[in-house]
Amino acid sequence: MPDRPTIVHEFDWPDRVVVGTVGRPGERTFYLQARTGPRSTSVVLEKEQSAVLADKLDELLGALAADPRSGVTVPAETPAELVDDDPLDQPVEEEFRVGTMRLSWDPRTAQVVIEAHPLVLPDEDDGDEPEPDDDEPAEKLVVRIPVGTARAFVQRTRQVVRAGRPACPFCGQPVDEDGHVCPPPQAV
Repeated sequence: MPDRPTIVHEFDWPDRVVVGTVGRPGERTFYLQARTGPRSTSVVLEKEQSAVLADKLDELLGALAADPRSGVTVPAETPAELVDDDPLDQPVEEEFRVGTMRLSWDPRTAQVVIEAHPLVLPDEDDGDEPEPDDDEPAEKLVVRIPVGTARAFVQRTRQVVRAGRPACPFCGQPVDEDGHVCPPPQAV
């Protein structure tokens, strides 16, 4: 099979990189959005993917801060000048829905690297992995950011994830605007 061209949406030292949502709590769509100048790319994430990305990025920053060989100073708190509470840049146009992500550290540039790859669904006919369409290029989003921006990204992403529906104090499940009924307790 011939190699497929890959469209790489690459942002090195972007002006902005955030997780944000569109829609009301309970019906929100999560986006990872990066922008440099007028060029912007948005990819869809699941809420859980957003939370895991923030947690893993926080772990990476913690490991860098604890390693004297890293040669980088990681801020313990988000620098005030990097706090970004603005809504997503409009219009929000989905490039793809994220399936897998990769997080790494590039010591050459002292940047955190976030890679997002499209969700690949199995072929419904035979249950096997899908065959890529030769005519359709693969895509990925690659964002490289410094540690201060990464710290701000973690803070904002966690706030966005928590901003959904409130949790029921009894069962922990999300409560809709019109309330909810707790599930029956599980037998032990």
